[in-house]
Amino acid sequence: MRRMALQDQSMGDDAIARARHTEDVVVGDEIVRERLSARVVHWTVALTFFLCLFTGLPIWTPYLGFLAGLFGGLHVCRVLHPWMGVAFAAASVLMFVQWISQMKLTPADRRFITPKGMLEYFQYRNEDADVGKYNGGQKMLFWAAALGTLGLLLSGIVMWLPQPIFGQWLREASYILHDAAFSLFFAMIIGHIYLGTAAEPGTFRSMIRGTVTKSWARLHHPRWHREVMSQQAKTGS
Repeated sequence: MRRMALQDQSMGDDAIARARHTEDVVVGDEIVRERLSARVVHWTVALTFFLCLFTGLPIWTPYLGFLAGLFGGLHVCRVLHPWMGVAFAAASVLMFVQWISQMKLTPADRRFITPKGMLEYFQYRNEDADVGKYNGGQKMLFWAAALGTLGLLLSGIVMWLPQPIFGQWLREASYILHDAAFSLFFAMIIGHIYLGTAAEPGTFRSMIRGTVTKSWARLHHPRWHREVMSQQAKTGS
């Protein structure tokens, strides 16, 4: 039993090591889903978003002014917030480049994002056998996040630069756009956190360890599971 436990631990360590440089490979009972670079970009986007959130909320409303104390006062938040926005936008560009090649919608994805497909997904019924590495919901989240980031960036630039550069109407419109883009992004983040943790146990580890179990892949992303296992059979690795 002890030898088997040591072997399992060794397999797990090997899977984590493989996840530093590659993905879509099988190691023991695990499949490497996200390489280290993708996870670093993902968590950088998350960190910079929440820094933007907590420096921006006390600027947005005095009711949340107490949050400014976390950063040394409201004046510090006013200085930090736009620079955190620049960091967030830069990290988001890296994330966009990292995943765009895998975010083209397929017929299975279009079925997934219909009301019937979403209902079956949340009820854990009739998982589509053609769902690949990322499902339709994840791809829609990706494109919505890209759109939301663009809205935040463009409106933020108008708000940040000195008033004479832009007309008053454009500055006023930028406040509305910034609030709308933030609301969209915040709602997506809440949904993303829920779906990546409580809704689908075993998902969160893909952004920590970089791996998922074979059974998780077979259940949630059947076509991707078949492709990875087929490739393993061909290479014999």
